[in-house]
Amino acid sequence: MFGIDALELILLIVLGVLLFGPEKLPEFSRKAARVVVAVRDIANNAQTQLRQELGPEYADLEIKDLNPKAFIAKHMSAEVALLEETKRDLKGARDTVLDAQSTIKDAATLARSETKGIENSVKGKGATAVVAKPLPFDIEAT
Repeated sequence: MFGIDALELILLIVLGVLLFGPEKLPEFSRKAARVVVAVRDIANNAQTQLRQELGPEYADLEIKDLNPKAFIAKHMSAEVALLEETKRDLKGARDTVLDAQSTIKDAATLARSETKGIENSVKGKGATAVVAKPLPFDIEAT
């Protein structure tokens, strides 16, 4: 009922009988029941009035939804999912760019080694050939 098990309920009844006496206990229990009903009615009226003032978009609003975390989870879940999807797409694009950068570095290293091999073979033959230096290659600019 209120998160009270049987043992706790019996203990509360015994304490009530001891504190108030058997004559006044029914009167206090009726008053307590009226207070609980009145508080429940106030909460229900507040919830109904809040639903009416917010409009039909929030017809399924519960009091627990007024917690900011629960409200965001319920009404902003589509936007949060879109942001998560965008985040995954950006990570995939970053991985693609890093793979391309690695491939370009490997190609540049291979081109430099081939150019040095050609220069060494030309020098080894004793020919006086003009070997053009490779153009500067800026990996980060691509």
